Amino acid sequence: MHTKPHDLTQITLAVLFIGGLIIASFWVLKPFLSALIWAAMIVVATWPLMLKVQAGLWGKRSLAVAVMSLSILLMLLLPLTLAIVTIVENADKIVGWAKWLAESRIPAPPEWVAKLPLIGAKLQDFWQGYVASGLSDIAPKLIPHAEGITKWFAAQAGDLSLLFMQFLLVVLIAAILYVVGDEAAVWVRRFGLRLGGARGEGAVVLVGQAIRGVALGVVLTALLQSVIGGIGLAIAGIPLAALLTALIFLLCIAQIGAGLVMFAAVGWLFWSGDTGWGVFLLIWSIVVTTMDNFIRPFLIKQGADLPIVLIFAGVIGGLLGFGLVGIFIGPVVLAVSYTLLDAWVKAELKV
Repeated sequence: MHTKPHDLTQITLAVLFIGGLIIASFWVLKPFLSALIWAAMIVVATWPLMLKVQAGLWGKRSLAVAVMSLSILLMLLLPLTLAIVTIVENADKIVGWAKWLAESRIPAPPEWVAKLPLIGAKLQDFWQGYVASGLSDIAPKLIPHAEGITKWFAAQAGDLSLLFMQFLLVVLIAAILYVVGDEAAVWVRRFGLRLGGARGEGAVVLVGQAIRGVALGVVLTALLQSVIGGIGLAIAGIPLAALLTALIFLLCIAQIGAGLVMFAAVGWLFWSGDTGWGVFLLIWSIVVTTMDNFIRPFLIKQGADLPIVLIFAGVIGGLLGFGLVGIFIGPVVLAVSYTLLDAWVKAELKV
């Protein structure tokens, strides 16, 4: 039977046309791409919660979408607004602290420092070296940075309207996705099925599970650590507790941990002579910094049954490669790649 030969020119032009169409589409959507990605991640992560809210509101999807949209808007705006307002209102105080630090002197190390095993002698020599010179060589360098940071935040407060519009766009897209979420999920699963058969459809499901696992394990754990840590800072009387709470949240998201802020606050209390509050905050800090070792793996397993190391590597690598939204993109890419590679190695893929 004679078959019609393929028209190479037609195939080449068709591929070029489709490629150009895809590039043009991305170019048109470029101003909305960041908001679209954020909205999609938020909707996928909170979809089960939205269904529970809908069930509690007499099955009304419109009421559930309104509640979820307002909640997202508050969660986006409230922490950032409080942080910027706190820094702007305390700008003079922050610069004053930097100047006070430049003029202050470090007290002599206590006797028990030298008795510490392995590091005692070196730590004492290091400490005494700064006792002799004070902070005069270091702290003055902090003053311009403190002034620059406060001015930057003041400028951000002036551009808050632009940021507010970006958040509104995220919430608006999220509301649309909540409304059409069922149809969108079916379409995406069909696309995966069309692209890669049953394995492609499974990869689409895995993407949703990975996003939900990261949201539960990483974001929710960071939120719990920052809230509990902030309560401890406020009880101990640490200045700018609200700002430090926001900083703890960002550090936990970046997988650095709450210890950088919490133990610095403990040191500040001991430095100020508040030994009782210092001991209290030290115990509180140990609880806050260790709770993620138990809560995070449990929550991640609730969303996606994936190796914890894979999730952490995806979060950190995605954060470095794509910014804040990378905490979702990184684990999704690694999760899908790992699953497909694992299935291929186990000869589960059908050729």
